[in-house]
Amino acid sequence: MGFVFGVVVGIIVGLGIIVGFVRGENARAAQRSKLATTVAAFARMTVEDSRKILPPQFYPSWVVFSSSQNAASELIKTSVEPILEEYRPVILAALKFSKFTLGTVAPQFTGVSIIEDGGDGVTMELEMQWDGNPSIILDIKTLLGVALPVQVKNIGFTGVFRLIFKPLVDEFPGFGAVSYSLRQKKKLDFTLKVIGGDISTIPGLYDAIEGTIRDAVEDSITWPVRKVVPILPGDYSDLELKPVGILEVKLVQAKELTNKDIIGKSDPYAVVYIRPLRDRMKKSKTINNDLNPIWNEHFEFIVEDVSTQHLIVKVYDSEGLQSSELIGCAQLGLSKLQPGKVKDVWLKLVKDLEIQKDNKNRGQVHLELLYCPFGMENSFTNPFAPNYSMTSLEKVLKNATNGIDSNGNENAVTQKKKEVIIRGVLSVTVISAEDLPATDFMGKSDPFVVLTLKKAETKNKTRVVNDSLNPVWNQTFDFVVEDGLHDMLIVEVWDHDTFGKDYMGRCILTLTKVILEGEYKERFELDGAKSGYLNLHLKWVPQPIFRDS
Repeated sequence: MGFVFGVVVGIIVGLGIIVGFVRGENARAAQRSKLATTVAAFARMTVEDSRKILPPQFYPSWVVFSSSQNAASELIKTSVEPILEEYRPVILAALKFSKFTLGTVAPQFTGVSIIEDGGDGVTMELEMQWDGNPSIILDIKTLLGVALPVQVKNIGFTGVFRLIFKPLVDEFPGFGAVSYSLRQKKKLDFTLKVIGGDISTIPGLYDAIEGTIRDAVEDSITWPVRKVVPILPGDYSDLELKPVGILEVKLVQAKELTNKDIIGKSDPYAVVYIRPLRDRMKKSKTINNDLNPIWNEHFEFIVEDVSTQHLIVKVYDSEGLQSSELIGCAQLGLSKLQPGKVKDVWLKLVKDLEIQKDNKNRGQVHLELLYCPFGMENSFTNPFAPNYSMTSLEKVLKNATNGIDSNGNENAVTQKKKEVIIRGVLSVTVISAEDLPATDFMGKSDPFVVLTLKKAETKNKTRVVNDSLNPVWNQTFDFVVEDGLHDMLIVEVWDHDTFGKDYMGRCILTLTKVILEGEYKERFELDGAKSGYLNLHLKWVPQPIFRDS
């Protein structure tokens, strides 16, 4: 973080002069051409080179300091130590620098690009590579009072830094402030070594320190986090990072997962996040011995930049006390979501998010997503909201659950905390099936359908249709649903035999869509079957209630 501050800002003023020059040009084509050419030249300069070209009065004091290794090192120490302390693992009593020098290897800028910003600013992205030889020693103290000097070695970094010059103004240097951030972290490698000892003698210490360093980098400078440096007097609070909305995520299920176990099947769980910070990552429950797990879990995430952020899902095989093994991962750009509209999506799992082409089938994960921008809560229906489908009386009662009445006095009626759940009657009509697989010797099947409300464990089944691969039932079943947002419908197709039954396939449906739309008819593909579709009609009659929690 401090390193970025010391290196990148060394070229900021030079870039600023260029931006100011470009601002004065009349033709936008000439602007981009001159800006790109000159930025590339400045990006190849060191701080010392740029100081030979530009007058000293154009440099703030912190830029001058950055050209001095001792001053830069001290600046980095004072900037980074509070962040390390914030993320200090609980097994450590203290985590500070005892030595920090940048070394003799300068970073290399390998690429420059310019992004238009609608006329109010200029955004530049600089690709940087640094295989440095710094001398970094951390002074670590455990809770038992043991002091350990830990050396950070073999640092290798490749990433893209973003510089935003905004707002553009008419006075020199042409912009009011500059924001910088690590737009993309392509590689961050380093090793840890206890001086005069073995770090592995303390279980979990290596992982704890490594996680602390990576979390500090992620939360302090990785986009959308940005540092705003005022150049001219003014209020630049609008440039700072602010949450813009909430992403509601329902992790429904996965199917056809790769089996990582030699004996039995994998025990999958999922980790879901937007930013890879430990306190913002959500972990599902583990489903034992199942390659088609059903989670049906709901999570919320803060969104800070819908245009660039992604939702990431990683599915692991739990190995108990040993490290979990990655089955596959997937991501979805938040820019693909329509605000206020539930998106039902299956994502193909791949080995590495950086390499999307993966010929191996690692399975798929099923999600329901709803993006709710701040300030638009009243313009659409959010079925995940706690006051969805509430009557006016219920909303008054819910407001009273804070324990304070309209006169500011404690309300004895609401001593217990309550929450609204979505209760109702779900009517399911099993219309027909198409192109079912043949399971009998004569090339036919005797299919019937079993419907299960998972959470309530309520079951119903249709009649058997003999000797048919395209059966028609037209049977309707009603289910009393106690918690619509957390229940789901499992529809299984079976072949009836005299001495048993054969499984043919299934559909797994959440109730989100029918709760939102009231009713709908759809053709569902059977999972776990070579072929086959199921035609269903679903209808919802809501009865929102309260329950004690």
